[in-house]
Amino acid sequence: MTQKLINDGNAAVDEMLDGVMAAHGDLLQRHERAPRAIVARHGPRPGKVALVIGGGSGHEPTFLGFVGKGLADAAAIGNVFASPPPQPAVDAALATYGGAGVLFMYGNYAGDVMNFDMATELLELEGVEARTVLTTDDIASAPRDQRERRRGVAGNVFIFKAAGAAADLMMSLDEVERLARHANARTFTLGVALAPCSLPQTRRANFDIAAGEMEIGMGIHGEPGMRREALRPADAVVDEIMDAILAEMGAAKGDRVAVLVNSLGATPLMELYIMNRRVAQRLAEAGLIVHRTLVGPLCTSLEMAGASITLMHLDDELQRLLDHPCECAMYQQRRPGDADDR
Repeated sequence: MTQKLINDGNAAVDEMLDGVMAAHGDLLQRHERAPRAIVARHGPRPGKVALVIGGGSGHEPTFLGFVGKGLADAAAIGNVFASPPPQPAVDAALATYGGAGVLFMYGNYAGDVMNFDMATELLELEGVEARTVLTTDDIASAPRDQRERRRGVAGNVFIFKAAGAAADLMMSLDEVERLARHANARTFTLGVALAPCSLPQTRRANFDIAAGEMEIGMGIHGEPGMRREALRPADAVVDEIMDAILAEMGAAKGDRVAVLVNSLGATPLMELYIMNRRVAQRLAEAGLIVHRTLVGPLCTSLEMAGASITLMHLDDELQRLLDHPCECAMYQQRRPGDADDR
């Protein structure tokens, strides 16, 4: 049994949301009829495409942490590692609908696809146009020629950010959808797991991995990766991940990238920055320009030990969207050149 600072495992998600509202009620609100629908206080407005994201709990700050002005208008929240049912997605969409349509975005998992598809059908019965863009950045989860089967993981951060900025700039539903798909096509992630997490209800490890081992490519719910082998030094792990991502990305010297070095939950910032040191070295060797780097736990798997690396291959459109300001509970982006509040 693992040790957790919770009360009742079955109440963990709702008690977490109570705490989120206590901390971030200036930015977020719960839908009056659907407490698992988290809505931005600022951002939704008439004539704007409503961006609604969502998925299971346990990946915080994904998804609810990215709700706010300039990013997502709302999020539908499921149980731990479980898709939200259709109704919270519908309620979140209707609460933020400004007459210009709704775009649902979420990782490519069967339960999410089924339930958000149902939500889309229910919205259409209400006369609301709704579309979907799935995120598929996890290069370990399917071959390159079957990208549509891949899972969405930490690359969600950049992909949601691009779509949210497009919507905040009052672009049309067609254009927001195009840019969301463009962002997804140019985002690549690969991770490594070192130790399992446990669900609040069971407090038992959701997979087994021996001391001194690692699994390259394991998914954020414990889905099998590419292979398991002896744990290697950080530089060697980063090199393997970067080799795979750079081969897929096909960037030319002088191209720009955005970087995310992400903790899966238990891996501390010290280790992430050690990894980022090598990421920066590899990108410099490849002649690529780093436009932005994020380091920290942005797409987690409860207390899983491990990390992932994401690269977004930027162009002028995507760089503009990443730089667009946003204010969310757990992620903020200032306009370039803005002074700190300190």
